[in-house]
Amino acid sequence: MSGSTILGVVGSAVILLTLFEMMRRHRLREKYALIWALVAVSVITVALFPVLLFEASDAVGLAVPANLLFFCSAIVILVLTLQHSSELSRLEERTRTLAEELALLRLQVDRNHRAEQQHDPSHDESTS
Repeated sequence: MSGSTILGVVGSAVILLTLFEMMRRHRLREKYALIWALVAVSVITVALFPVLLFEASDAVGLAVPANLLFFCSAIVILVLTLQHSSELSRLEERTRTLAEELALLRLQVDRNHRAEQQHDPSHDESTS
């Protein structure tokens, strides 16, 4: 086994073990774990069968297989970034909506509290 094969297999195994541990501790949601598991399995596959990378790069017309690997890596990073940006936008909108609802509820509670103070004669005597 070459050094790059060992590095790829060990690195992917570490990623998979980390994924399982993070999922076990509820630190990572399943939809994200699935993406990272696919990446790790892909890296293991390419590390164990590098001829697949050579054949794929020949099929695409690239002279250097590493270029295909870097291109695929860039696409994966782009997709993950877009997915996280979408999730972040959704969460920002949800946070804004919740903050507005909370402000309205606080306003309503304050109004109710003031109305109770005005209609409660015992409260007026205790403050005098």
